[in-house]
Amino acid sequence: MTEAAVARAKELMARSQGDVLALRVGVKTGGCSGLMYEVEYAKEKKQFEEEVEIDGVKVFIDPTAIMFLIGAEMDYVTDKFQSTFVFNNPNESDRCGCGESFRVA
Repeated sequence: MTEAAVARAKELMARSQGDVLALRVGVKTGGCSGLMYEVEYAKEKKQFEEEVEIDGVKVFIDPTAIMFLIGAEMDYVTDKFQSTFVFNNPNESDRCGCGESFRVA
């Protein structure tokens, strides 16, 4: 996680409703390239999830997503049109034009 991603995660978790323990990162099928990143609040750690902690922010990684996320960096970017978490992932072999989905070789 970059500094920007950590800062935004802390901000979102602090104003979330309920007891948020961490962010959960995963990959789901979808989009025109086949796979999409998924980020959500986690109120508990599920069995077999990997746990990473960066500057006080815990991230749980879905075990089915680990092979797609090895070496990936999670960032938070803001531009004229959107503010969002983005992934810089060396495992991607292709990404759709809108940036919403990706493919691995």
